[in-house]
Amino acid sequence: MDKENFHFFAFLSRMKYINRWGLMRNTFTENVQEHSLQVAMIAHGLAVIRNTYFSGEINPERVAILAMFHDCNEIITGDMPTPIKYYNPQISKIYKDIEDISKEKIISMLPEEMADEYYSLFFKNPEDVECWKLVKAADRIAAYIKCIEEVKAGNTEFKKASEAILSTINDIELEEVKYFMDKFIPGYYLSLDEID
Repeated sequence: MDKENFHFFAFLSRMKYINRWGLMRNTFTENVQEHSLQVAMIAHGLAVIRNTYFSGEINPERVAILAMFHDCNEIITGDMPTPIKYYNPQISKIYKDIEDISKEKIISMLPEEMADEYYSLFFKNPEDVECWKLVKAADRIAAYIKCIEEVKAGNTEFKKASEAILSTINDIELEEVKYFMDKFIPGYYLSLDEID
């Protein structure tokens, strides 16, 4: 039996130590691991909505798994704040290159026989274009939910971010996103006692 050790999963477990929203004063912290789970649940829901109401034929489980791994590289890069990441095209390109290098590094922690399976989760391929659209939409929705929660807690630091993120969500031309925003987002404004 091979006695070589692989550190892929131990390394991924460190997602919980990477906090998001580094430039903002937070009422409560959010780490990359919990964010990824929320994005996965929302992305899965978007796929189910598409299939149920809009004649879609997308695999919800594939969408969810891509969402689970969508920010794994941030264990190495940290969570780069959006205003910095997209400050100009040169910074965006350099950051994308750094993301790719970090993904390769993480995949290198797997046995060779398993690497291909995970490579397809870390790097976008043409077969998953529609899935990645839902992951990206879910990522924005999760950010908007964070803003709702912070503003509800009295943290006006997130008011402008909330407006900006909502604007980007409204620009997404996917019926399942509009459905989710109309039918599921209002619940986030309620207290626990108001949810039934």
